[in-house]
Amino acid sequence: MIQKEGVAMDAQTSGIIAEFSLQNLENIHLAHLTEKKKIAGYFRYVDGIMLIYDPDHTNIQDITNDYNSLHPKLKFTTELETNNNLNYLDIAIRGTLTGWQTSIYRQPTFTNSIIPYSSNHPVQHKYAAIRYLYNRLHTFNLHDHER
Repeated sequence: MIQKEGVAMDAQTSGIIAEFSLQNLENIHLAHLTEKKKIAGYFRYVDGIMLIYDPDHTNIQDITNDYNSLHPKLKFTTELETNNNLNYLDIAIRGTLTGWQTSIYRQPTFTNSIIPYSSNHPVQHKYAAIRYLYNRLHTFNLHDHER
């Protein structure tokens, strides 16, 4: 997995501009890089990128160097799978002999709490947290003990 390190974004339009810039880079450069480096799968959500590749034919350090040369303000870092397991966003992906197995990944700082209803946050944020958990439950094929 390649991930873009934090970039200071202060303006309200920063997220839109960042997304536009990344899509522009993907359209211009990344199609060529994925073909040249024999990348089998490219998945991006906001600033997290997951690549699927054959390590016998692809050098991840070369890919990271190529990505970092695309723009002087972007810095990509590499996180490799460990024991056939990769944590991408909040999902743990484990490669098996027959396919992929997914489970929920919780960071070490996870507190198992969401925005309290009595807090002063907009109600849309509170409902969004619940919708997110509901959608995650019904999107990924999780084992019963993880639900």
